[in-house]
Amino acid sequence: MELPMTRTLQPRAFYGTTVVRAAFVLAIFGWGVGFYSPAIFLHAVLARTGWALPLVSAAVTFHFLFGAGVVACLPRIHARLGVAATTAAGVAALAVGLVGWALAAQPWQLFAAAMLTGGGWVTMGAAGINAILSPWFVGGRPMALAKAYNGASLGGVIFSPLWGALIAAMGFTAATVLVGAVMLVIVACLCFFVVTQTPERMGQQPDGDAPGTPSRSITSANARPLPGRLLWRDRSFRTLAAAMALSLFTQTGLITHLYSLLVSALGAQGAGLAMALATACAIGGRTIVAKCMPADADRRVVASVSYAVQIAGSLLLACAAEHQTALILLGVVLFGVGIGNATSLPPLVAQVEFVREDVARVVALIVAMSQGLWSLAPATFALLLVTGNGSPAHLGAGTGLYFGATMLLQLAAIACMLGGRKPVN
Repeated sequence: MELPMTRTLQPRAFYGTTVVRAAFVLAIFGWGVGFYSPAIFLHAVLARTGWALPLVSAAVTFHFLFGAGVVACLPRIHARLGVAATTAAGVAALAVGLVGWALAAQPWQLFAAAMLTGGGWVTMGAAGINAILSPWFVGGRPMALAKAYNGASLGGVIFSPLWGALIAAMGFTAATVLVGAVMLVIVACLCFFVVTQTPERMGQQPDGDAPGTPSRSITSANARPLPGRLLWRDRSFRTLAAAMALSLFTQTGLITHLYSLLVSALGAQGAGLAMALATACAIGGRTIVAKCMPADADRRVVASVSYAVQIAGSLLLACAAEHQTALILLGVVLFGVGIGNATSLPPLVAQVEFVREDVARVVALIVAMSQGLWSLAPATFALLLVTGNGSPAHLGAGTGLYFGATMLLQLAAIACMLGGRKPVN
């Protein structure tokens, strides 16, 4: 006699894992196209039009500055349109703007394209990714953000050589159409089939907790709502914003010119491998911190340690002569370890120090202010590499002010980060 078969209902897998994977892909396109690619656009536009370098460079700067303004407004846009629709609109603007860079026949058209790309990519930037993941993760947010933000580093690895190959094979215009179309299809599908889901709609709890489990909270007992201008008067907010802005300004300024400095010591191929090593260390450093950081850790102290490691890396690079390859690579590794944490740790500090309703606004504002400052870093740090006799600076000569500034600015970031500490729970 056969027994009747019974069907056992298996619990649905935690959908937040799928959201992290989607956010990882969004970060690849966001940073890969919006952050790492404008330098390539600059070269391609100059080759196509013959316009003055300062003009095209100004368009690149405008791309980042306009994006900073959009980031500051992102929580309000999310509240009005929803996160998924905002991200989809952002990728559409980015795709159209890409083609605009390739077709611009007048300078004003170039700046219009920069407005579209600058405002579009930030919906898939640090604040956008944080907004996508926040509903799904509380205690697990450090690792979720680390995994998603690692897509940003991978975006640089993928798109920098990809643009060169595509432009050489099919031209700038065709390359932007192809990349824009592929990006638009993939990101739109992720937005409307993955990002649009919420824990409530899926019948799940943040972090994959069992239904009915009391919601977790790691918010400090000292956190209070800070509506309107009260946020700007808060010491924790001001010091967090200053620390993030200073560290990213320093980081952008050093990375922009580091390749040129390394070429004289390691050769073009060696310098390229060293920059790839820094990217790999950024991924590793961000992942290790997210995995090993205790839930009750003082995240401001963790961020300060990360800045201190970068200071050690800058010091080694400042002391290295051209023939000291091991010392140079160790400096690159130490500086690279902190690259990813400079983006991922400040939002995690905000998660603890501010009430849940204020976190999205805090993250958007600190990211916007940081982007507004670091967009000026390449030109600022270039001035520090100008030697008195007009000869190009290289490792071991003419870089004292350059590396000295990186160390002083990182020390200032540590002072701001530690200066805003409050008792936690």
